Order: sequence, then C-alpha cells, then structure tokens
Amino acid sequence: MRKFAATVLLLGTAMVPALAAAQSAGSNAAAADDGVIVVTAQRREQSLLDVPLAVSAVSGDSLGSKGITNSANLQSAVPNLQISSPYGSTQPNFSLRGISVANEYNSNQASPVGVYLDDVYLANRTAHGMGLFDLDRVEVLRGPQGTLFGRNTTGGAINFITRAPDLSGTEGYAEVGYGRFNTVTAQAALETTLVDDAVGLRVAGNLVNGDGQMRNVAPGARDPYAQDSVQGRAMLRIRPAGGPLDIKLKAYGGRDRGTGTAVHGLGAFRTGLGFFETNENRIGRANTDAWGFSANISYEINDSLSFTSITSRDGGKQDLDQAADGAPLDILQIRWKSDYDQLSEEARFNYSSDALTLVAGAFYGWDRVVTDNRFNIGSALGPSVDGGFFQHYNQRRSSTALFAQGDVKLADALTLTLGARYTWDRATYKDGYAYLFLGGVDDAMTPLATTVPCAGVPGTCAYDPSARFALKGGNNALTGRVALSYKTAGGALLYASYNRGYRSGAFNGGGYTSSAGISYIDPEKVNAYELGAKGRIGGVLTLSGALFYYDYKNQQVQDTRAGPVSFLVNAPKSEVYGGELEASARVSPMLSLNASAGYLHARYKTLTLQGTVLDGNTLPFAPEWTFQAGADVTPYDGAIGKLTISPSVSFFSKQYFSPFDTVNAVGSPQVNSELMQGSYAKVNLTAALKTGRVTIKGFVTNLFDRKTYVYGLDLRGAGFPYNFLVPALPRTFGGSVRVDF
Repeated sequence: MRKFAATVLLLGTAMVPALAAAQSAGSNAAAADDGVIVVTAQRREQSLLDVPLAVSAVSGDSLGSKGITNSANLQSAVPNLQISSPYGSTQPNFSLRGISVANEYNSNQASPVGVYLDDVYLANRTAHGMGLFDLDRVEVLRGPQGTLFGRNTTGGAINFITRAPDLSGTEGYAEVGYGRFNTVTAQAALETTLVDDAVGLRVAGNLVNGDGQMRNVAPGARDPYAQDSVQGRAMLRIRPAGGPLDIKLKAYGGRDRGTGTAVHGLGAFRTGLGFFETNENRIGRANTDAWGFSANISYEINDSLSFTSITSRDGGKQDLDQAADGAPLDILQIRWKSDYDQLSEEARFNYSSDALTLVAGAFYGWDRVVTDNRFNIGSALGPSVDGGFFQHYNQRRSSTALFAQGDVKLADALTLTLGARYTWDRATYKDGYAYLFLGGVDDAMTPLATTVPCAGVPGTCAYDPSARFALKGGNNALTGRVALSYKTAGGALLYASYNRGYRSGAFNGGGYTSSAGISYIDPEKVNAYELGAKGRIGGVLTLSGALFYYDYKNQQVQDTRAGPVSFLVNAPKSEVYGGELEASARVSPMLSLNASAGYLHARYKTLTLQGTVLDGNTLPFAPEWTFQAGADVTPYDGAIGKLTISPSVSFFSKQYFSPFDTVNAVGSPQVNSELMQGSYAKVNLTAALKTGRVTIKGFVTNLFDRKTYVYGLDLRGAGFPYNFLVPALPRTFGGSVRVDF
C-alpha cells in the first residue's frame, strides 16, 4: 500500500497544477471544444472530457500515423494495455491493468476484456484478431464495465467503431502499398448518398499479402508469419425523410490464410540461429474466417427519449496448424480447429432532461464453439512410436441481463451516477470425447484408449467410440457502478467511482487427457475503486489521469498436474493498483505532441499451482511501467503540399508470461525464469506528404529491430524437454500511395 500511496501523491502532484491552470483558463475552455473527441463510452454521445471514466480514444487517422494496422498492435497507443498471443495476430489476449486470461490459451474461454465491434459483443477470441481499416475510432475503457457493457468485462472493454455513411455527398479513397517481405497492401472505401439526408451506402475493403517475416532454415519448409488476408464491409444507412428513425444495416466478412508463428523451443536446434530465425520442419497454416450481420435501429421518440435496438449474428472458424517444438522433429504438432457462431440482441432507452440522464435496457446473447483439436506427440507411445490425443466438444453459453444507469444532477457542477446490472449466465459442455491414438502427423488416427470420459491415467480406459462427457454450469451476478463527478469553473472534471465487474464461470477447454480436469469453475469478480481527473489548459494541452485499486477474486488460470491432467482453477485473491496519465498538446499548427504513462502493481495474494505456493507473484502480462510518446511534426506546408513526420515510442518494463514468475514447481524440471520479457522500447516512424488529393506515405515499425518475446508457456511441466516462447516481429518498412476523392 505504500507504493499505492506514493502513486496517489505522484499523480496528484502532476494533476493539481494542471487543474488549477484549467480553472484559470476560463473562457479558453469553451474555445477548446472545437477539437473535442466525441465518444459513446456511456452508450450516448459525449465529449471525452465529460466522461467520468478512464477512456482512451484513438481516431482512425491516429492509428495510421502510429503504424497500427491490426488489433494486436493497439498496445502502443494505450497505457496499461498489453496484447499477447501464441498464434501471432490471431486470437490476441488483451490485458488491461493486469487483468487477462493469464496462462489460459484455449479458444473456448471468454476474454475478461470485452471486445466490441460497433457495440456488438464478440464472444469468441478468434474474432478479436481483426485488421483495422476504415475506422472512425477505437475506444478503450479501462476498468470493470459491469453496468452498460456488462458481459465478461472485469478488465475493461474495447470498442472498434467503423465509419458510417453521413448521408451527404459521395466520397472515398483508395490506397496501395508495398513493404518489406514482399508485402502488398490495398485498402479502399466508397461512400455514396442514394437519397440526400435519407439513404447512404459505404463499402470498404482491406487486403494484405506477404512472405514470411522470419527465416526458416529447415529445407523446404515454410517461413513463419506470412500474411494473406482479405476483409470487406458494407453498411447501408436509412433515415426516412431525414426523420427520427435511423437504421444502419451492416455486413462484413474476411479470411486469413497466413502461416503460423515461429517458436523458440528445443534448445539444441537454436545453435547458430539468429533471433528472427527458426529451424522448424512444419510451419503450418493459420487459417481463420469471420463474418457477421447487424442491424442498429434507433428511433427518437421525442426530444428527451430515444430507443435503440442492436441485433447481430456473427460467426467464423479457426484452423491453426502449430509447430510447438521449434525443431525439425515431430515432437509436438498441434491442430487447433474450432467453428463458432453467436447471436445477440440489445434493446435500450435513452432519456435526458436537465436533472436526469438515464440509460436502461436488456441484453440477450448466445454463443457456441465446436472444437476438434489434434495433438501429435513424437514417441508418445514408446521409442519411435508416435501418437497423441484427439479432442472434441461442443460448448454453448447464453447470457441474459437487465441494466440501468442514471446521472442525477445534485447541483450545477455535481453529478451522481448510479448503475446496476443483473446477469443470468448459463452454459453447457456436451458431446465431449477424447482419445489416445496411434499415428504420426501425416497418418490416420488409430484410437487406442478413451481419455474423456475417463477419470484415470491416460491409456487406462478402453476405447469406447460412443462414450460422451456432458456438463452444465451457470451463475447469476449483480454488478454496478457508483460515481460522483464534479465540473470545475474552468471545465476540468474530477470524479471518484466504485465499479463491480464480473466474468462468468467457465469450462476447461484444455481437458483432453482425462475428464478429471473438466469442471465448471467459479466466476471472476472485481471490486474497483478509482479517482480521476481530466481537463484542458488554454485550448492547447489536454490532460487526463486516474488512480485505481482492485480487489480481484477468482481469476481463472490453468494448472497442469501429474498425469498429465490440465485443470482450470480459480486464483482466490489478487490485488491490483496503479495509475495512468495521458496528455496531448497542439503546440502550433506545425507541431502536436502526445504522451501517456502507466504504473501497475498486480500481485497474487493467494495462489497455489502444481503444489507450489505462488503468493506475492506478479500477474502475467502486467509490466510495472508503460510509457508511450509521439509527435506529429509538419516541417513543410507549402506549394508542393504538406509534409507530416510522426515518430512514436513505446516502453514496457519487465513482464512475466506465467503466474510462476521465476519460481519452479516443486519436483519439476521447469525453468520458469525463461517465461518473461525484460524491459524494452520500440520506435515507429511514419512520414506523409499530402498534395491535393494524393498522400504518399512511408513507414518503419520496430525501427531499431528490438528482439522481444510476446508469449511464453511452460511445457517442461507437461513432460516436454523445453519451454515454448513466441518472438515478436522484426523491423518492417514500406510505403503507400493514397488517393481521396
């Protein structure tokens, strides 16, 4: 708590003079509204500076200037956000303020950071690895969002908001680019107004194709991290006679056919290799597909009351062929294969008067994942006798909720926020079976023994092709929000809040060697306390800061025990606290600056895995310090055009990939000190020359070619003679030409 008190003092020291300056700015505050960012973090349009939440909003243009082209790159723009994955940009694991899926990597688990596309909750984590194109903005809400977003948002929420037709005129753009590793990119959008102020259509697409971004020295094998993706989206907006009814119909689809990740695994085959090289005979394909349809219908009943309905149907699949040994041997080859789909409906009313602003509604959604995973293990059955495990299950989850949140004006400058949400979650795990088989990677599987359902050691239950395992689970939860906010005379906002977040219970998707590990475990809960401030100084500098303290219970983590049997368990108690500071300044028409800093203390108070006490360990993917800084510099604005140079840097202190930190399980050959990444900084740079309707851009990402890991997994504890580490990408560079019309 001493560190927390010091953090409070530090942020207070930084913010108080700024707030005083904001108060003294007087009339300048109103003038600054011209450049204000409008967000919908509270399910209604508000200035970012009026929202009593820790929210980062990044515009579509800012994403481009920072070189952020995929959701997996977003951490370079948001404090206390980490993104990791064992599968490259596929199925990213978002960690906000230390809350993440930890060491759980199965696709059936819900992210504790809710991910939304135009206010539609995306239940399956495979759908989160999206390319970012033709976006209006991305809103990142840090801290539990248990009232208005609700479902599985113990860490926060990320809302990707696409551009919609504005029902006026025709416009669009087309952009083509080329970069390192023979990477070809193309992006385009066209918006046309079919009936002025009544009917408009916007269509956008994105394509990326390139060679592998690391070298594979294995003869005849693929290079990892090749790219081959295409995405498309169309939105039809209808507002009959420019009246109170506004309908947005959207359809999207995309597919990715790249290659898998590089792995640093078996050490004997790393000899003589550079960091960005691998010696792997089976770099496979990373195939994913996603599609969806939605209808967003809003109706303004009167000046004070409106109604919104959002209906969505989404689906997709993944087929990931992962070489998990980093060697030209078939030690561990995994085929992760799942089909998923979902449906959701949210209906809400918005009411606004001088004394009260209210949002109230209901939500229903279901999602389903059907999984067929295959784990090939070299010499699994004896010397030179290959085999492995096959796993199948069908998981279905449903969630129903009622919610309401109101802002009550206690005085002209003082507002009380009260919100509550009650959720009913139900889940089924059915048609579950798994078996031990004989056969190599390219062979047909010959079943030998049923392992699910079987509560014993693998191989002790006779093979029964009709045996099935089924389980049901469910829980209810009351979550909510209480906040008090005060607007100073100069326009600065001060707030204090309490939020309760919740992530529903879960089944263990990693249970395939025995049904003993398959159960429905308790939900996560977070009680979060936050103090924050935000405001402007003289129309030039914008500041926002927050301090937070979390009482975090029952984080869902993996525990691999002798057998081997994988269990999904609850970490009983954790403590998280820290702070953030964000600043942006338009110094002159030729110079804009932005920076952010985050401090994080995230520790397990009570946790035992593999019979080893881990109390006091740092939560995975929770670096103590993060910093970001960037600038838009215009050294030339003349007859030829306007040249803007945008450097940015991101710093992350040491982070661990496992709850073990550097502790090794008792009696295990683990070397968990390998499962971490030390402090590092990465620099990106873009330069754009805009002349008329043409923009010529060049970029470099990871300018100094920093060698870092993004993910690590203990495989020694599961019986393999190595740990699994996934390296981040090397330096890339290229250029593009864009034409606006």
